[in-house]
Amino acid sequence: MINLIFVTAIVLFSIAVLIVLFRVLKGPTLPDRIVAFDVIGVNLISIVAVLSVVLKTKAYLEVILIIAILAFISTVAFSKYIERGVIIDRKRNR
Repeated sequence: MINLIFVTAIVLFSIAVLIVLFRVLKGPTLPDRIVAFDVIGVNLISIVAVLSVVLKTKAYLEVILIIAILAFISTVAFSKYIERGVIIDRKRNR
């Protein structure tokens, strides 16, 4: 019974990724697309976490951390790009 619940959770998270992928492709504005990318990252973390529980291993915990860090950094970089037009500001005011 519990395995059925885990498989259902993985399927539902996968469907959520597909729905959010539609928002990435058809999003009306750039901020909507950035939020959709962040939601995809969260759903991927959830899929990997459930898969780790199903397989009864701790090996995927590092993968979860890497996905989380990459999702956070990409969200910050895209946000800076929207705000300033550049990601890395070469000119510093002293």
